Amino acid sequence: MLNQSIKGGPHARRAAMLCQNKRFWLYLDQRRRRVHQVPYDTMPDGTHAQVDCEDWLREACGIESRAEIDHNDEARAMLDRIMADYSKWERKQLQRGNA
Repeated sequence: MLNQSIKGGPHARRAAMLCQNKRFWLYLDQRRRRVHQVPYDTMPDGTHAQVDCEDWLREACGIESRAEIDHNDEARAMLDRIMADYSKWERKQLQRGNA
């Protein structure tokens, strides 16, 4: 659905802010280790950065540009799920004293 005239709105901005969040990068490190059974020494904390987050988010949402999130209900729903999963992870980190 890549269209150069598509403009991003509030959901695209939310995705951009998420990808600038260093805590979200840490979440991706830990998530990828868990999901893909990758040992810590192969993928230590600090492996993911903003560009990795942007690539991962576009792939997870099935889009080519964050601007599409505001025009694609499935992508927006996936962003909501990602945000919810990240928020849950943050709450657990706070409970464990890792924030």
